[in-house]
Amino acid sequence: MISVRLVTEDDVPAITDLLRRSREHLAPWEPLREDSFFTEASQRATTAALLERHTAGTHVPLVIVDDDEVVGRITVNDVVRGAFQSASIGYWVGAGHTGRGVATAAVAATVRLAFDELHLHRLQADTLLHNTASQAVLARNGFVRIGTAPRYLRIAGRWQDHHLHQLVDEHHDPA
Repeated sequence: MISVRLVTEDDVPAITDLLRRSREHLAPWEPLREDSFFTEASQRATTAALLERHTAGTHVPLVIVDDDEVVGRITVNDVVRGAFQSASIGYWVGAGHTGRGVATAAVAATVRLAFDELHLHRLQADTLLHNTASQAVLARNGFVRIGTAPRYLRIAGRWQDHHLHQLVDEHHDPA
């Protein structure tokens, strides 16, 4: 059963191991990473920083869990309140766990959390133009493409265009 939950310091060893095993798998979709990124010390620092942002109300760092095994990460990033009530989401699933609906289920759970618990109005997600798998995950969860951003993020060592997607909560009117 796929679920998401708030990351904890206790998850760091599993996350580090998963990142190490998935390094080649994730490389085409992520920024270039120094070797130090794949250490427990780096992941401990990253997790601590994300949990501080969570306490501040700007991020919700989650792990994707399949039958008690951490198989990926999904984060609600840059929560903006006021008139915007919006955030973005980013996610990855480790090598060997793709193609089984893991990302689709994790995004669905995160959408419910964002709309029902965080009372956001809108979520945004961005994909490389050729990342059809992630685009399908978003489409299955109701996201629609709203445009293309040229040279949007530096991924795999070069500035790359991204499709922008959004999902608006049509069922609630957040206060």
